[in-house]
Amino acid sequence: MTTRYPFTAVVGMADLRLALLLNAVSPAVGGVLVRGEKGTAKSTAVRALTELLPAVRTVPGCRFSCDPAAPDAQCPDGPHEAGASASSDLRPARMVELPVGASEDRLVGALDIERALADGVKAFEPGLLAEAHRGILYVDEVNLLHDHLVDVLLDAAAMGASHVEREGVSVTHASRFLLVGTMNPEEGELRPQLLDRFGLTVEVAASRDPEQRVEVVRRRLAYEDDPEGFAARWADAEQEMRERIAAARALLPQVRLGDSALRRIAATCAEFEVDGMRADLVMARTATALAAWAGRTEVLAEDVRQAALLALPHRRRRNPFDAPGLDEDKLDRVLEEHGEDDGPEPDGPDDGPQGPDDGPGGGVPPQRDGREETPPADGEPPAAEQDGPAAPEAPQPSPGEADAGAQPEGAPGAGSGESAEGAGGGAAGERPAAPTGETFRARTLTVPGLGEGAAGRRSRARTAHGRTTGSRRPQGALGKLHLAATVQAAAPHQHARGRAGSGLLVRRDDLREAVREGREGNLVLFVVDASGSMAARQRMSAVKGAVLSLLLDAYQRRDKVGLITFRRGEAEVALPPTSSVDAAAARLESLPTGGRTPLAAGLLRAREVLRVERLRDPARRPLLVTVTDGRATGGPEPVVRARKAAQLLAADGTASVVVDCEAGYVRLGLAAELAAHLGGEAVTLDELRADTVSELVRHATDTRRAA
Repeated sequence: MTTRYPFTAVVGMADLRLALLLNAVSPAVGGVLVRGEKGTAKSTAVRALTELLPAVRTVPGCRFSCDPAAPDAQCPDGPHEAGASASSDLRPARMVELPVGASEDRLVGALDIERALADGVKAFEPGLLAEAHRGILYVDEVNLLHDHLVDVLLDAAAMGASHVEREGVSVTHASRFLLVGTMNPEEGELRPQLLDRFGLTVEVAASRDPEQRVEVVRRRLAYEDDPEGFAARWADAEQEMRERIAAARALLPQVRLGDSALRRIAATCAEFEVDGMRADLVMARTATALAAWAGRTEVLAEDVRQAALLALPHRRRRNPFDAPGLDEDKLDRVLEEHGEDDGPEPDGPDDGPQGPDDGPGGGVPPQRDGREETPPADGEPPAAEQDGPAAPEAPQPSPGEADAGAQPEGAPGAGSGESAEGAGGGAAGERPAAPTGETFRARTLTVPGLGEGAAGRRSRARTAHGRTTGSRRPQGALGKLHLAATVQAAAPHQHARGRAGSGLLVRRDDLREAVREGREGNLVLFVVDASGSMAARQRMSAVKGAVLSLLLDAYQRRDKVGLITFRRGEAEVALPPTSSVDAAAARLESLPTGGRTPLAAGLLRAREVLRVERLRDPARRPLLVTVTDGRATGGPEPVVRARKAAQLLAADGTASVVVDCEAGYVRLGLAAELAAHLGGEAVTLDELRADTVSELVRHATDTRRAA
């Protein structure tokens, strides 16, 4: 039984419903990725699809849902006799949910290693990939999925099979499923390889119309008061939808994808510069499914257009900070320039009969006509009308404009009596946000030692995946077996155990699991000096470019990030620790500058943030990146207080790097002194570049060889 929400209460929900229905008609489309803010019924809509899918025939007793008409030749429960449909079982289609924190064995299945070694028996317990075969695999918060699980999903989605191997004992079974994922972009973006595996993507957001929000609450309360009566109210509409899906599936093989439609698809993918050929295939399958859903046997230009709007936005991102999207004016221009005239184009598939109140049991969602969505039947305004006007761009200072706070502050402590806030000592010294300078491939900054945090790509750590460095007794369920250590532990006891044959007598106490070393993700906390001494436009632009480069590096290494700024006598947490690196980039872009330099306040605020995060996630080790020229002018005894704050962070064991932003021929070396008190390393903006580091290493190597 499923709760129903009025789809028009969420902007983009019509597109979501269409994308799900197209996958129900043609699973070859490749699944759906649902992006949107929290509380927009993303999961509810996905779960509702399960009740609309046709039932599945399976071989009796097969744990892997083999099709009796074409059973899997490698099925661990096989072999099965083909064509035994008379004795087959008929069951509803399944939706299997993959938890973000699931283990690899839970996903792919587990082998009983003890029985395999002792008896030579492949005792295999199926995982979620086996359960999802011929159904739906649903991943909520898919962007938070661990990398090792992402790798397994990529392999299964590409091959249509799951392969499990443990120390030479292997099992393979079919695993073809409809992959559906939901995510909140505020919590971080999705790995590009997995992003491309989703055939379609849609964006959803809650409506700002009070009447529609009232209807959502009304229906939810009605369901809670009488679930059975609520479900009965929508039963007829759901049955009509099931019949329409079945009819579209039957019509699908007869749909013709003409040369004109193919040219439009190829030209669109080429014009929007999508990588690879998967987008072309997905668009072709989606356009064909659209035609079948509309009851046609010919793919028209409008089908191609709608397919592009669903299949291309997430494939247009050129870097992690680009928002998914598609220029619809450009799309219309490309479609007009390519392909022959297909005749009059429809307004969209026939909506068919509607359920009560035009709710989710009704027909197809409205199609887009070019620049905005057609309003739904209940009068929801187009998404474009709900967006407010764009904020005017802040004026930028000229390149040569100086800032009052950029005056030299002299030796440490000498500037404590200087004002960097202008004559008024307030907002007069504040500068608008400087543009972001050039980004580059950043040098890898790591946390010393060996951690045990979440899997990532930055610092050394004990992980479930990586190179084997030793063995140990299992702590709980057996992980990766260390075969040599297990045999070595069992060998001395064979005579006492009465071994008579060739088999090795292995007991639970003999088992050893591998200890592996890989990489972990860290919490990279940026503390950025936004005071007057950093306010010169060109200087701050270079600093922003450097921090943005480090943010891009953090995205690629699966880190959490946070951002603290200090200026005008205080420190501010611009962004609490989060997995959303693009959110940090957006905060950095609008960062204002000016005023004094409260370095101590910035460091103390960082210490407090790290203390709280240590309680929330003790295993994730932090890396403090302080971006400053080292000057301290804010508050009483600014230099002494900054030194003490740095020493407190060092005493906490916080790994630190100071990015020295001091410029000019005369350098005071204050950033290096700060790094020494933090117990960390100081690097200049030039040394932060990976190519610069490579050149320095190469030059040092050549010098040694010449000597």
